[in-house]
Amino acid sequence: MANSIGWGIIGLGNIAQKFAKDLSLIHDAALMAVASRSIQKALAFKEEFKVPHAFDSYEALFKCEEVEVVYIALPHTEHLAWSIMAMEYGKHVLCEKPLGVNSEQVKQMVNASRKHNVFLMEALWSRFNPAIQKAKELVDSGEIGTIGYLHADFAFFGLDRDREGRLLNPALAGGSLLDIGIYPVFLAYLMLGIPDTIEASAKYIETGAEIQIAIQFTYPSAHAVLFSGLSANSSMEASIAGSDGTIVIHPRWHESQGISVTEDNQTLKIDLPTVGKGYTYEIEEVHRCLSDKQIESPLWSHKHSLELIGLLDKIRAKVGITFPFE
Repeated sequence: MANSIGWGIIGLGNIAQKFAKDLSLIHDAALMAVASRSIQKALAFKEEFKVPHAFDSYEALFKCEEVEVVYIALPHTEHLAWSIMAMEYGKHVLCEKPLGVNSEQVKQMVNASRKHNVFLMEALWSRFNPAIQKAKELVDSGEIGTIGYLHADFAFFGLDRDREGRLLNPALAGGSLLDIGIYPVFLAYLMLGIPDTIEASAKYIETGAEIQIAIQFTYPSAHAVLFSGLSANSSMEASIAGSDGTIVIHPRWHESQGISVTEDNQTLKIDLPTVGKGYTYEIEEVHRCLSDKQIESPLWSHKHSLELIGLLDKIRAKVGITFPFE
């Protein structure tokens, strides 16, 4: 497709499927190559999405001249090595969250982006969700006054999953915090910034994986109460309370389709449906940044990713979440 930006995807699981469907909705994006360690999986993906190239080697995809941007949808522990290799080949990178499993990894990835002058962004798709964008706009404008309280949770029952799989295996950075707890932590950071103090309490299973965690951030005039877990299903709600009103981000808030704003006992519902599943917005941001010859997004910059993983590191230290490879 003339004038389109060529994409490649490595790691062809569930998220990659959803991402590829949304990529097809972007007029100037073309999925040119996919790669999996299983050639059968790569060929099936190629067939389903009518992709020109399928590889059983990630490095082979990096060598493909028709690929300009690589979307990395691998387990957390594989983000560092493959992102850096892609950048060494001169590819721009959109890497699934968390960008790395700790601050040291994220620093290495950011340094590689700067060294090779290629774009790098953490695929924190919720940052670009229209409902969350609108909520931030209202908070920043002072529409609901001084923020005093923020609440966000993200939990689903996952204890029936394979103990060796990425969700429950500490060797793969498993547990709720880095997989889904990153979302509530992100929202508090986005709306309120870096907290003055952090408190947290967690529960574990026999593998050593953390399966639920309650977190409290304290700010000069606000508290954020956050939760993630794999032991129960939550309503996945988020709300922001200020001196002049409240904002509710409709569940499931991380992929919300709208918000409700209450002021003076009057509630205004604002519908903000996403295009596709909602990955479209981060794709468009990548394209905008490439057009402007930027190596990071001002909306979700390298600094933002570094500060977010810094918060996650501090939470882990509070409750003793460790991984055997660190």
